[in-house]
Amino acid sequence: MITIGQQFPAFNKKAVVSIEKGKEFEDITSDFLVNDDNVWTVMFWWPKDFTFVCPTEIAEFNKNYGEFRDRDTRLIGASTDSEFVHAAWRKNHDDLRDLKFPMLADTSKSLAEDLGILEPTEKIAYRATFIIDPTGVVRWVCVNDLNVGRNVKEVLRVLDGLQTDELCPCNWEKGEETLTV
Repeated sequence: MITIGQQFPAFNKKAVVSIEKGKEFEDITSDFLVNDDNVWTVMFWWPKDFTFVCPTEIAEFNKNYGEFRDRDTRLIGASTDSEFVHAAWRKNHDDLRDLKFPMLADTSKSLAEDLGILEPTEKIAYRATFIIDPTGVVRWVCVNDLNVGRNVKEVLRVLDGLQTDELCPCNWEKGEETLTV
């Protein structure tokens, strides 16, 4: 599995960015991750569309979209389902219609494989979350088993800590003192 300190792999994928007819899809590439504007990226993966745990996570990331934006961080959701499945799911699920971030489609499973998050039996992505700095380097990875949803507040807490570029003690939260050596 790709880990901390490694460059996020190169990719070029279709993504669902809207449910408005004619504006549903865009290409997203790894070039999108690297920038001079100090914008971070959180990419989170789920196993399958039209399931039970996955929409709860996606909806929670969307609910916290403003928190990520306030931290100069863009969100990208992803799975190995196609862009057409993503679009149908968004149109048919109340909690997903108004997503503010793209749903990346890795139908070839090449990016999930490059990341090392492809479950070996079903060939679907684990619940993986990557925090990527503005240079395209992975700074945090968390992977959950297929049946356990992640904690979006913990993703925000870790992002806050990484963005301080300081030493953050156990259970540290934004606004608290960091450690000095």
